[in-house]
This record gives sequence, C-alpha cells and structure tokens, in this order.
Amino acid sequence: MLRPCRLLIWQVALRLSYHVVTASLCLGGSDIFASIRENSRTGQLISTLSITGEPGGGAVRLCLTGDNADWFYLEGRSIRLNSSASRVLDREVQGSVLIAELTCYEDDVIQSQYRILVEIVNENDNRPNFLQETIQPFTISELTAVNSVVFTVKAVDADGDMITYIIDQSSRDAWFFRIDLPNTGNIVLDKPLDYETRTHLQVMIWAQEANTVEKFNTSAVLTVIIKDGDDQYPHFLPCTPVSPGVPVCMNPTYTTNITRKQQDAVLQFSPGPIRAEDGDRGINTPLIYSILSAGGDQGRFEINNRTGEIRLTRPVNDQQPVANFTLSVMVCQANDRLKYSVASVLIRVLSENMFPPVFNRTTFKGFIIQSSSPASIISTYGNQVLQVQVSDDDFPDGRNPNIHYSLHPPSGLYQVTQGGVLIARTDQLHAFARHILQVVARDEESGEEVSASVDIEVLQRGQPVPHGAFTEQQLFGDVDSRLAGGIAAMILLLFLTSVLFLLLRTIRRRQRQTNTDEHAVTLGKHPNVVSSSRPVFSTDESSYSRAFSHQYESPSHGRHGVYTRRHSQLPPPSSSSSSNIISDPGKRSRQHSYLFPVQEKPEGPIETLRAADPTGDDITAETLQRDNEMKTNQSEDLEDPYR
Repeated sequence: MLRPCRLLIWQVALRLSYHVVTASLCLGGSDIFASIRENSRTGQLISTLSITGEPGGGAVRLCLTGDNADWFYLEGRSIRLNSSASRVLDREVQGSVLIAELTCYEDDVIQSQYRILVEIVNENDNRPNFLQETIQPFTISELTAVNSVVFTVKAVDADGDMITYIIDQSSRDAWFFRIDLPNTGNIVLDKPLDYETRTHLQVMIWAQEANTVEKFNTSAVLTVIIKDGDDQYPHFLPCTPVSPGVPVCMNPTYTTNITRKQQDAVLQFSPGPIRAEDGDRGINTPLIYSILSAGGDQGRFEINNRTGEIRLTRPVNDQQPVANFTLSVMVCQANDRLKYSVASVLIRVLSENMFPPVFNRTTFKGFIIQSSSPASIISTYGNQVLQVQVSDDDFPDGRNPNIHYSLHPPSGLYQVTQGGVLIARTDQLHAFARHILQVVARDEESGEEVSASVDIEVLQRGQPVPHGAFTEQQLFGDVDSRLAGGIAAMILLLFLTSVLFLLLRTIRRRQRQTNTDEHAVTLGKHPNVVSSSRPVFSTDESSYSRAFSHQYESPSHGRHGVYTRRHSQLPPPSSSSSSNIISDPGKRSRQHSYLFPVQEKPEGPIETLRAADPTGDDITAETLQRDNEMKTNQSEDLEDPYR
C-alpha cells in the first residue's frame, strides 16, 4: 500500500515541476517507473525513452544523475542495469527502490528533466541465521521444574520469511527438551535433571523457513550446563552403590581391634578412616560427625565432629565381660541437620597375642591319582584327606578363626581352601610327577605368618595310595633300589676281580723267586748272581740279556754293555768244587769268573761301573743290586703280559 502512494507522490511532484521548453527535440518524454528483480544480470533492460529527438545527435544529449545513477547506463533510447560479478544487485543491501534523474540537453541547454524510480523485487536468496546471543552456553539448576521454559532461541531471515524451530531428535540429549510452539523458539524442559549423573547436556536446534518453497534452514548446537542443587544426603566412604547406575550408597561397617590395656589412642579402622562426603559434590556442604549410641561404652570413646576421628580415652576393665563395642556414628550437613546418614562401627576387644600360629609339622605328604576329572582333593596315607592347619594357643581350642591360607607362590595346578584342604586340577597332572608346595598361614589380625611344605606325588591310574611311610618307600623306591643294587654288584665284581688279579700276581712272583733261589743253590751261587762259566744262557737269561743290553745301550754311541768279573760275590764252593779248585788252580779261576752286564760310556759325568777283581776291575754293591732288580723286572715283564 505504501509503495503505490510513494510513486503517486513522486509523479505529482514531477508534474508540478514540469515545464514546457521551447526545444522540440526533448519533447515527448516522461518520468520512468519500473521494477527489476534482485540479482539480475548486467545489461538488464529497465525502460525505453520516448523523447522526440535522437539521443547521441549533435543537438540532443542525455545525462543520468542522482544517488543511484551508477546502477544505470544509457544505450540509445534504453536504460539498462549496470551491475557486475563483484557488484550484485541485492535488495537486502541497496534497499527496495533505486532513484535517479534523467536530464535532456539541447545545444548544451537543459530542455527537460525526468525522474527514474526502479523497484527492486525481492528473491528468496538468504537462509535463516540464529542470533548469537540466543545460542550461547547457558546454565540451569538440576532442581528446575519439568514443563518450564528453560531458554529461548531466535533466528532471523534477511528475506523476511517466517521461521519455525525444531529439535533434532538424533542429538544425544534431545529427550530432555521439547518445543510446544514451533514459531516461538521457546525450549521446554521435558525430563528432570540430575547433576550426579549428567553435568552437561547438548541439543541441536533447527531454524527453517515456513512460507517458502525452498525451505532454507540452519542449525545450532546448544550446550546446557547443569548446576548442582542441594538434593542429596551425605554418605560414608567408600561408597558401594545399591545397584549399577543408581547413585545411592550403602554405608560400610567400620571395624577395628583393641586390647584391654590400650588407652588414649586414635583408632585405625578398616575400611578407614571414617569419612563421609556430601552427596552434592558440586556444593560440598560442611559435615558434622557425632556418636548416637555407644553400646555401653560409658563414654570410653570420643569422636571429632569435624574429621570423624574416634579416640579411646580409657582402657577396658579386665572384669568387664563385653567382648566388643558397637557404635552408631551419624554425619549430617551443617546447614541442614535433616540431611544425615548413619554408619555402624564395630570395636572388638582382644586378649594379648601371646603365641604365634604353628603347623604341627614342617612337611606334609600328599598323593593324587591321575584322572580326567577337572578337580580332586589331595589325600595322604591311607587315602585320608590331607588337611594342613595351624594351631594357635591364644585360643582355647587352638583354632584361630582369623587364619588365612594361601600358596606362595600361587600355583596354576593347586589351590588351598580356608579349611586347609588342597585341591588339584587332576586333568593337567602327569603320572609319577612330584610337586613341592609352600602353604602360608597368616593371622589377619596380628599379621603373623607361618609356612609349611607339602610334598605331593602323582600316582598312576589304578595305583593304590600308600598306607604308611614304609609302604610309600617300597612303592616309590623300587626303581631306585634296583638301580642302586646293580651299581653295587658291578662295583663288588670289579673289586673281587682286582683282588684275584693281585693275588695271582703275588703267587707268580713268589714262585719265580723260589725257582730262582733253587737254581742258584743248585749251581752253588748266590741267587742274584749269574754264572759266567755256563756257555749257553737259558731262555729267561737270554731274554734278560737282550733286554738289559738294549736298555743300557748308550743313546750316543750305541755300544753294548760289557761283562766284568767279581770274585767277592761268589758263593762258598761245594766239596766237588773244592777238589777241582785244588787240583787245577787255573781252572778254578776260570770257573769262578762270572760276567755282569755293565754299561760303559766313553764320556760324561756318570762314573763307569767297576767291580773289584784280581784283574783290577771293581763294582760296587749298589750297582750289583740295581742290576739284579732290573733283571728280575725284565723277566717278570716277559713272563707276565698283563703287567
């Protein structure tokens, strides 16, 4: 409605200012009213002039002036759009109307003026855009009521199109919100918030044109920060959820041990220390601790109301029959005493630990029969269940309920129960295998430990369990005893063979010595002397002579030994000999000249052997003894090949 009015006003104004010029060439023109679409190409025709004269001639000249005259150019009688690739006609930038003036000159004298009014027709060439201040991260309390408007988004379209708002249901936290009126941008809380489970939310909002064919749209991701509210109760630590995913804790039971003589000490609890925290972690309200009931302790325990530390103020009376104390400890918020939580505290009174736990033996013997069963119990002699247990004299029956049994190091084949029974993975054991385990018994209260060894034998299928240690020795010692017996028999045989050999050798030596003595006596000589009057040597003597002469051969000259005579070693003559000696003294000297092998060397530091005789030669007793020993040894070597 406003646009036609404005055009009419401009037309009236032009008509009032219209004046007739005398030049006839500028006559026939009028004001120009036209329209053109935004984003039109350059050269787009806007209007055609109707003046009488021909523009561009020598007499008529046209000129465009005004604020928007640069958007037009003249081409003969036509007015065209003057745009370019870098300068696009945009209604959102230039406005809705372009205004200019057309002046007609004749001989450089203004003859007429016309107004040009061009409307820019809008096109849907812009997308909606969110206002940045409406999509910034914002904070809401977890106590915000459901169905309340939590925030509002706003988007604008430069083309003036109507916009609607939509929540993208594929976004992670879309189910927390909804939009009741799509064209308002008001976001409504659809689900309750909980700071303890989610502290941040993200949701995607779309803004879309509602009254256009193109349906241009745009999106924005909104971040919602949840502020913690005071809606949780305090709880003791450690927190054990009642069920997975539920932020509700079960309070623990704190335990400790004291002795009757203990006093004025801060108690250490398990789990400990006694501590609680506000359920609203974002607020972390200060807490107050107190003891509600003391279980008949008569003020023996005190608690620090800020830290929860419990102190024992005086010892327990020896005549007091109470074995333990149970306290109820409460914690509440300092700003709201109605928000509280209660935990139990168990204090056990123990007698003084006088005796450590002990095993009744250091090594236990166990057996297991190989089978395909996945698990079997270890047995001992007589197929009785093997049970390794300790005794503690601090208890009347010797059974300490706080003993914990374990294997050190842990075994993949065996396990021990808290009753001291050993269980084996039978299907993974091999027959005739032997395993040594170490069982550790620990007193969980005093921390004392004691260990014992368990010797386990894996028996073959069908093999009975021994009834005693002796049976076991027979059962498992057959192979070893047979091997040891064989070795002992071999050693004994070798020993007897050696003794027999030495005995035979000794007998042979004695026989040879006896024969030698008898032969010497028969010849009337000393047993160690060989007669030189015998023209032929015996086999033994010839062997000795050859061996002796070879042994005493000089490595330098290779000379054989020579024989010397000695009369001092001759035996006393016999009766027959005496007659021969008296009748023939010369023959006597020949009969008593005996030959002895003596090695002779031409030079060197060793003295030549000599034997004293009537001819002037001499030989020492030591040389004679050595020669006799060598002869005897050579004879033994020749006669005894085993020497």
